[in-house]
Amino acid sequence: MTPTEAADLRLRRALLENIPDMAWLKDRDSRYLAVSAAYLEFLGLAEAEVIGKRPEDLWPPEIAEVYLRTDHAVLRSGKRRRYEESRPIPSGELRWYDTIKSPIRDEAGHIIGTVGISRDITQRKASEDELIASRAELRRLSGAEQKARESERARIARELHDELGQTLTAIKMQLVSLKTRALASPEAAAAQIDRLIAIVDRSVSDLRRIATELRPLILDELGLPAALEWLTQTVADTAQLPVALDIDAAAQRLDAEARTAAFRIVQEALTNAVRHGGASRIRVSGRRWRQDFEIEVADDGCGIDPSATPGGRLGLAGMRERARLVGGSVEILGIPGRGTTVTVRLPLTRRRSGEEKR
Repeated sequence: MTPTEAADLRLRRALLENIPDMAWLKDRDSRYLAVSAAYLEFLGLAEAEVIGKRPEDLWPPEIAEVYLRTDHAVLRSGKRRRYEESRPIPSGELRWYDTIKSPIRDEAGHIIGTVGISRDITQRKASEDELIASRAELRRLSGAEQKARESERARIARELHDELGQTLTAIKMQLVSLKTRALASPEAAAAQIDRLIAIVDRSVSDLRRIATELRPLILDELGLPAALEWLTQTVADTAQLPVALDIDAAAQRLDAEARTAAFRIVQEALTNAVRHGGASRIRVSGRRWRQDFEIEVADDGCGIDPSATPGGRLGLAGMRERARLVGGSVEILGIPGRGTTVTVRLPLTRRRSGEEKR
């Protein structure tokens, strides 16, 4: 090694000593000339035990093979090489690293070795994985929402066709008959008119039921407490189980979007309690909690596991998304054999757009 190369090596050593990442210098034979303190700490060796050694002397065969192959690629091409790698730390935990290797040249431009740096990116990779999983979950949720929307449209179309459509057809036929019989038999015409009135009454009831299922007018006209009273009574009557309701008047301070979110979330929670939880009783309570309004839906069922219940993850994601859009949050706690509690917190004063209570 010439004096110039030695001075250059000392300079590079000084730089390595101040780098918090794993860094190193190697000659053309992949022998270590200098390593950073982080590199020595990772290996658990003293500098004297590393300098002059090759990767196969320090690393497991599968890792050493990668290091030698990438060293040779940089030496042959004279170009920088960057790649991500995973390797276990001494505790056995697998971590990810972003590794960059570059050629070292002398004054004449000849490649005399390589320099490398490896930075721990495990946290970044975990964040990327969470983001990918979140996007996949949103895609599933979007698909399920679209499917549910189309299913609901189909159901409404069937009901309109099968119930209202047939009813209106029957009314038309009765009117045609009435037109021809009215003069000949007034008594028969009166009886037929009574039947028509009964049919119309049923049609009005069906229409009101369909409209209420789409959006209960009571929510807009009388507010959330009255809408929840109607909802809990409907569930109690349909499922034949007691549903207790205790909601504070502070619920009226929620704005229109928050009231709609609260109603739909409670509706979903009640459906889950009956359909998946096998509950024998349900309690719905609501009260002011600091600057929020908190609603709890608690049941004594089997204790829903959102990750295992069919549709549970998407149902929970839908509840959370409804709450998030109005600046609130949803928490769910299922205890096997002891029931499930869904807690909804919605702001009485709307937070800035995109700000979510955590």
